[in-house]
Amino acid sequence: MSVVTNTTTIGAIELPSRRNTELLLLAFAVVIPIFAYANVGLSIHGKLPPGMVAYGGGLAVLAGIAHLVVRRYAKYADPLLLPIGTLLNGLGCVLIWRLDQSERLQNLAKRSFGHFSESAPRQMMYTALAIALFAAVLVLLKDHRTLQRFTYISMAASLVLLILPVIPGLGADVFGAKIWISVGGFSIQPGEFAKIVIAIFFAGYLMVKRDALALASRRFMGLYLPRGRDLGPILMIWAMSLLVLVFENDLGTSLLFFGMFVIMLYVATERTSWIVIGLVMSVAGAAVVGATASHVKARVTAWLDPFACYTKSGACEQVGQSIMSFGSGGVLGTGWGQGNSDLIGFAANSDFIFSTVGEELGLAGVMAFLLLYGLIIERGVRTALAARDPFGKLFAIGLSGAFALQIFVVAGGVMGLIPLTGMTMPFLASGGSSVLANWALIGILIRISDTARRPAPAPAPSPDSEMTQVVRPS
Repeated sequence: MSVVTNTTTIGAIELPSRRNTELLLLAFAVVIPIFAYANVGLSIHGKLPPGMVAYGGGLAVLAGIAHLVVRRYAKYADPLLLPIGTLLNGLGCVLIWRLDQSERLQNLAKRSFGHFSESAPRQMMYTALAIALFAAVLVLLKDHRTLQRFTYISMAASLVLLILPVIPGLGADVFGAKIWISVGGFSIQPGEFAKIVIAIFFAGYLMVKRDALALASRRFMGLYLPRGRDLGPILMIWAMSLLVLVFENDLGTSLLFFGMFVIMLYVATERTSWIVIGLVMSVAGAAVVGATASHVKARVTAWLDPFACYTKSGACEQVGQSIMSFGSGGVLGTGWGQGNSDLIGFAANSDFIFSTVGEELGLAGVMAFLLLYGLIIERGVRTALAARDPFGKLFAIGLSGAFALQIFVVAGGVMGLIPLTGMTMPFLASGGSSVLANWALIGILIRISDTARRPAPAPAPSPDSEMTQVVRPS
């Protein structure tokens, strides 16, 4: 006698979404800035700040909205990106509010503009708009691969964004750098958005051309040099970055623009020669422009010896004050609200806000912030490795590389490692363009990570295998 049993096809194993982990981390990401806010108020005024409840509640609501959007539209996304972005953004608002309490900056604003207005409330408004943009990216961008269709459109759009600040009547010259446009009383920095748009073009272009770019014609000193006709793309990008540097006096965007392309080119082709060629070309271009452009030359002079021209140049004074801020902070810092980084002036809450971290939180605080930034970069690289399509891999590594380069040039500039670039520290510095662009970047990385971690659908059952006869002996 035998027994016949029916078995059905087993579906795909459900992977954990890690959304509860994200929610727990978000709770810490909201509580830590609230404690920091209370610490600043107690340190400066001797009492809890009156807006602590409103600030904490607002940050919690924004974080909750972002979490619900991720839970609904990107269920399998990386659980660390949103909490780290929230923590950095929340601490950035606290740092800006701390500098708003400085009597020196208040008096400086009154002497220069006739009035003083706090930057922290505007930063919270920009944060709310950034979370709305973050949610829009996840809701509207169902699949990151659709962006590949706009490869050459994104190239044109990025060129427009880079050209806008030099158009007379539209661009604004701020302390020698032409990186802003003024629209309806609001100032926008197009370069912050250009880094995302140009990454779409680089990813789409290199995905198609990587085989040709990987070919080598000869070997010289251990390096495989590319064919002459394949040098065209990197020469074009190099020339465009130099034009940005010359016409906008913007060293930061130029380095970011060219460096991101070289990183993506190396990842696409796996040729070390592209890295060497890119470094040589970037150093050569920066050296030529630094010797001829007055604005860049002043920053190079301030970098070489800021105390030699301390009383003669504003750039030297800012770098000198920044270096002294880091030095006076020591290992553990002077404490929230107990530093003097406001002596830097107007740039204290934008270009040089990291100096406040170095003075009031010390080396330990600086390393903690750099570790948080490093985690975002690491999760971006991990997302690139996990992505199943070449466009997603290149796009994720391009965004991560651009983010890493921005951290390097800003931190290196305020610490005196490299010349000042005029860029702002992501999530920390005051300014709407930066926080909007970086939350959009986080949203795109979350979308790519969701696609990469989402389990593959179970194969459709075959009619021939719907029923399997298992014969057991009686």
